[in-house]
Amino acid sequence: MSINVTTEFLARDAVRAVRRGDLIIVVDALRCTSTIVTALANGAREVIPVKSLGKARKMRSENPDYLLAGERGGLKPSGFDLGNSPLEYTPERVSGKTIILTTTSGTKALENSKGAQRVFIGSFLNAGAVAREALSTALNDGRDICIVQSGTNGAFSLEDFICAGAIISNLTDADIKLSDAAQAAYLGFKSIEKNLCANIMKSEHSKRLIELGFVEDIKFSCQVNLFPIAPFYDGRAVIVRR
Repeated sequence: MSINVTTEFLARDAVRAVRRGDLIIVVDALRCTSTIVTALANGAREVIPVKSLGKARKMRSENPDYLLAGERGGLKPSGFDLGNSPLEYTPERVSGKTIILTTTSGTKALENSKGAQRVFIGSFLNAGAVAREALSTALNDGRDICIVQSGTNGAFSLEDFICAGAIISNLTDADIKLSDAAQAAYLGFKSIEKNLCANIMKSEHSKRLIELGFVEDIKFSCQVNLFPIAPFYDGRAVIVRR
């Protein structure tokens, strides 16, 4: 069976992949999906993505034992337990916990993917693992694959584009057909693979994070294949098979 691999560039465009019936991999490399992958790799029970600050705060008020996490403008909102830095999500802080997460773009992409039967979470940190799991699932289900880039504030994001390419580079040992955009993402990743972090730091969003003091987040998030997990979104929460 041949698998078509495409990519969408913005969180709002996840709905197109849902309509096509694609298996979706959501990417927000700096930093939402990197944070989710890190949290689950470090023992979090689940991560519940929500779009708005109000909804996040309401859910926390109803579940005081949950951790409230996220960002607006890159910074931790008032009263939140955690921001959107993957470095905050240590085993000591998150093991066994349920985390409510709201971010500017990544959690919107996840909520917009709700209608899909299969939604995985991708980042540089788990590019190989999520590619293998997505490919196996797509072949089993008879579905095409779409990598949904979350973008930054409704605009194209260089780091998400390159991250999509990193995942695509791991889609091997199968008959796959890349769209022009997917092929471009793959070529983009391969062209800077050996100097990945330095090139990612040239993106507009990276420059903003550096101004805010989050350069270590970028360095951490640019590590390829750090975690061997493929978290998935079941329409309520992001979990990983233990």
